[in-house]
Amino acid sequence: MKKRVLLLGSTGSIGTQTVDVLLAHPDRFETLGLSCRSDIETLYAQANTLHPKFVAAEVPLDKTRLPEGTEVFSGPDAAERIAEAVDADVTVLAISGYAALAPLLKAIKHGRRIAIANKESLVCGGALVDAALHLYGAELLPIDSEQSAIFQCLQNGRREEVKRLILTASGGPFFRKSREELRDVSLSDALHHPTWKMGRKITLDSATLMNKGLEIIEASRLFGLDADHISVLIHPQSIVHSMVEYRDGTIMANMSKPDMRLPIQYALTYPERIGSPCEPLRLDLSHPLEFYRADPDRFHAIRMAYDALRADGILPTVFNGANERAAELYFAGCIGFLDIEDCVEHALNTVENRPADSIETIAAADRTARTAVDRFVKRKH
Repeated sequence: MKKRVLLLGSTGSIGTQTVDVLLAHPDRFETLGLSCRSDIETLYAQANTLHPKFVAAEVPLDKTRLPEGTEVFSGPDAAERIAEAVDADVTVLAISGYAALAPLLKAIKHGRRIAIANKESLVCGGALVDAALHLYGAELLPIDSEQSAIFQCLQNGRREEVKRLILTASGGPFFRKSREELRDVSLSDALHHPTWKMGRKITLDSATLMNKGLEIIEASRLFGLDADHISVLIHPQSIVHSMVEYRDGTIMANMSKPDMRLPIQYALTYPERIGSPCEPLRLDLSHPLEFYRADPDRFHAIRMAYDALRADGILPTVFNGANERAAELYFAGCIGFLDIEDCVEHALNTVENRPADSIETIAAADRTARTAVDRFVKRKH
């Protein structure tokens, strides 16, 4: 029997690669629904290829450009409504940013398996998501390459045997540059990732290492380990996607060529493994694998993420919201590359912490963080 799939965020980088996986295995998957924010031309093309029963977008859709009989959701809450309405075997959450939290909670309330590629929803709503998972019996499977790698490595031992999780980071395009050299890097340089092809926000986050900071918090949420049991290594080749060290000294590593379709497919087929369209890894043809300590004094995003995780409450939301706003200002040419770190640090230092005990509290913290960044930039410039 085919697995029925709902793909939220189908037109972004992860979404389009998920479509590649669905099309590579038409005998295994049926696409029940697709959603996007506003890239409706891509959505129309996907819908006319995959023939879903439901589509959703924040902007109005022309039903005449969709397969006959397609049910349409539109408006600001379209993703939430389709997440609630469609009874899929697997819901793929590929919506970017904080906006994914509400659709995630809707999907969880129906006890579904959710393949999640969105770290911000876990960073901001970790306590709410965890409570909902336990209440409704839903299941989260990670798609991010690093979290998928840890998930797979954890299957080799019991959780009580784990000593630490080791996240790997490519280091982005600026790993070998000094902080002084980073002051004048261009936007085009920041968006030129050495190993991965991604959307521009996550590519920028990889250059600042904010992405790795978010993944530190995400890993804690997903796997239930505190900050002292999560570490980061810079690994420029992006072959080892992450590792788990067990208490006997054994380290399990997940390795493959950098291709997001592989963890996407595993989340869709779990616990089964099937043939993949991805190019296999040839270790005999690979360059030497390098690993370096991610020094928090050099990579300020790493330090701030650990601080936010240890403080908990709304500070992880502040970390994410301030970074999202700073990225918008950087893309608009309003601030420099290193100013992104300064914006996030200012927000973390000025927003008063409190428990993240409701979605309203989290939403308010996100707004407060963005406002703090705007005021900081206005004063600075």
